[in-house]
Amino acid sequence: MRFAVISDIHSNLEALTEVLRAVEAQKVDRVVSLGDIVGYGASPNECCRLVRNVAEVTLLGNHDAAVAGRMDYSFYYEGARHALDWSAEVLSEENHAWLRSLPYTYRVGEIGFSHGSPVDPRAYEYVFALEQARELVPEMPDLAEVTFIGHSHLCKAFALGNGEVNDVVAQKFSFRRGYQYLISVGSVGQPRDYDNRACFVVCDTTARTVEYIRVEYDIEGAARRIFEAELAPNFGRRLFLGV
Repeated sequence: MRFAVISDIHSNLEALTEVLRAVEAQKVDRVVSLGDIVGYGASPNECCRLVRNVAEVTLLGNHDAAVAGRMDYSFYYEGARHALDWSAEVLSEENHAWLRSLPYTYRVGEIGFSHGSPVDPRAYEYVFALEQARELVPEMPDLAEVTFIGHSHLCKAFALGNGEVNDVVAQKFSFRRGYQYLISVGSVGQPRDYDNRACFVVCDTTARTVEYIRVEYDIEGAARRIFEAELAPNFGRRLFLGV
């Protein structure tokens, strides 16, 4: 089976449109979304509609939870709070209801999915460094062989096994028997690894491979929407830098 994993779209319609074209070219069997469809960007309804049409399962990201009234986001900084308030105001009732219905995790056999750390999905904890991945070692018996996460907007992969946790540094790699993997899939709509191209992952469970795929998109168009919606200008400017 081949499937695509997308995450952290953040209302970036231009990025999502190009990613879905690339996903179609990959001829995958299914698409899984790890959440954060909304927030930061200016096209929440359009992005919800597209994801609802293509994803077999969509998880509840923290920004989705905030907009859906499923978490307190009063501690977020002002620009992020304003974007979430604005998204909640413009989002259709149909899309509101959809966000309210989303699950925190999903699992198919030995493949697991979570927005943040799979240990406590409702806490939305980050895992993007070796030290954080090492904290998962005691939880390994409860984890899938391969777990895909989002949240950090970074392309990071870790192999856990033989009492060690190691970085996996490759655009495409294979699963080794006897190891468990935690794979952060990057971001469709707001990359933060100094590569401004949209990112998603393709996993082939038969070949036991994972590949990061980068996609160019109309950054100027996405930024212009943000500026016109009078959201925090930095949300548009950072798209050009990939940070």
